[in-house]
Amino acid sequence: MGLFDFMKGKKGIVIAAPVKGECIPISEVPDPTFAEEILGKGMAIKPAEGKFYAPADGTVTTLFPTGHAVGLTTSDGVELLIHVGLDTVQLKGQFFTTKVEVNQTVKKGDLLLEADLEGISGAGYNTVTPVLICNSPDYSKIECRTEGMAEAGDEVITCA
Repeated sequence: MGLFDFMKGKKGIVIAAPVKGECIPISEVPDPTFAEEILGKGMAIKPAEGKFYAPADGTVTTLFPTGHAVGLTTSDGVELLIHVGLDTVQLKGQFFTTKVEVNQTVKKGDLLLEADLEGISGAGYNTVTPVLICNSPDYSKIECRTEGMAEAGDEVITCA
């Protein structure tokens, strides 16, 4: 079996990295709501830059007024949550600039929001960004990339 044979005939819905950064297991996020998969299965990225992009085609379903998190429903029906940083709701929107609005249709790669990572870190907050599948029970298999650097747009989650 060749190195890439496992990709042949692979069915599934692909979710891309919303931001460039280091992939880590969700279990390593220092917040039990995420680590224990209470909101859904997924993975996390330690962002290397502050631009966050749509990880798939879909519709913006939730946009927190504080700009720290965005929910998308992909055209395949995956309910995604991208949560920039931990406890960052307490920043009340400081360091965040949203680029989309609720019910807006987005294409993979569209800019969703910008975050000032240095400002967030400087205010004492962890910038690790969980990427969750909120409707995880709808899928029999969810595979997540949990190591290495990813560019925004690289495949990090597959649902089947």
